[in-house]
Amino acid sequence: MDIMTILALSLETAIGPIAAIYVLAAIGLNMHFGYTGLLNFGQVGFMLVGAYGVAVSVTTFGLPLSVGFVISLGCSAVLALILGIPTLRLRADYLAISTIAVAEVLRLVYRAEFARPVTGGVYGRNSFADAFYDANPLPAGSYGVGDVDFNAGELWLTLACWGLVALGLVMTALLMNSPWGRVIKGIREDEDAVRSLGKDAFTYKLQSLVFGGVFGGLAGAMIALNQQNIHPDQFMPQVTFYLWAMLLLGGVGTLWGPVVGPVIMWFLLTLFDETLRGMASMDVLPFLATSDSGPLRHALVGVVLMVLIVYRPQGLVGNRKEMLVNVK
Repeated sequence: MDIMTILALSLETAIGPIAAIYVLAAIGLNMHFGYTGLLNFGQVGFMLVGAYGVAVSVTTFGLPLSVGFVISLGCSAVLALILGIPTLRLRADYLAISTIAVAEVLRLVYRAEFARPVTGGVYGRNSFADAFYDANPLPAGSYGVGDVDFNAGELWLTLACWGLVALGLVMTALLMNSPWGRVIKGIREDEDAVRSLGKDAFTYKLQSLVFGGVFGGLAGAMIALNQQNIHPDQFMPQVTFYLWAMLLLGGVGTLWGPVVGPVIMWFLLTLFDETLRGMASMDVLPFLATSDSGPLRHALVGVVLMVLIVYRPQGLVGNRKEMLVNVK
C-alpha cells in the first residue's frame, strides 16, 4: 500500500472538478439555509433540472451548448419559483417537505417511459459535451505536480468549475455585504422583526431561493459536462444529504464554509476508500473485502462528523453565533 499515492489521489479528488461541483451546490444551499434560514432538503432537484437543461437542449432539440446552459439556469429559477410561491409564506417545515418531495417527483418523472422521447427515460442522455471539450485551449498532455496531475480535459473542466466557484463567492460576498444581505440575515434571525420594519420578507426569501437554486442548477450542468452522460437515478435524495453534511462540516452562514466542507469531505472519502482497498488487497484485515470499502468509508466519515458536531458544532470555519439561528 503506497501511502503517498493514496494521499496524491485524495488530493486530486479534493481539488478536482467533482469537489468544485459540490462546492457550487453547497454555495446555493448555504444561501438558502446558512443566510436565510430556509430548510431546503431538495437541492438535488435543482441539480437534476440543471443537468437535464443542458443535456436535453443539445441532444433532443439540437441547440448549442451555450444556449443549453442558459436554459439550465432558467429551469432552476422556474423550479425555485414553483417551490417558493406556495410555500414560503408558511412555516419552514412545509418548505422542507415540499423540496424533498418535488426533487423525488422530478426524478421519477424524468425517468418515466412517457418522458423518454425528451429525457431518454431510465437511459438518460449522453454525447452532449463535445463543444465544451472542443473549446479547450490547453494542449494535450499531463499537468500537475508530482503524483497529483490532470490531463488536458480534466484540467479544463477543473478550471471552469473553480472559476464558477470564484464567481459564486464574489457574488455571495457582495450580496451579503449589501442592504439586501442584511435583510436576508434579519429574516433568518427574526422574520417578524423584519416585517415590522416594512420589508416584504416573502419577496426576499423568494429571491434567495432563486439565487441558491440557480447555483444548484449550475452544479448539475457541470456534472453533466464532467460525466458526459446523465440518467435520473444519479440524482437521488442522498445527494442533498451529502451536501448538508459538507456544509455543516465547513460551517453554515459563512463565505468559506461551502468551500472547505466539500473539499475536506471528498479528501476523506477518497483517503478512507483507497486505504481500505489497500488493506483488503494486502489481507491486513482478513474480514475486509474490497467491496466493503464503499460502505465503510461513509461510516468512517460519519464518525468524523459526529466528533465534529460534539466538539465544534459550528463547523471548521464557522461562527458559533451562526448556529444559534431561530429558523421559522
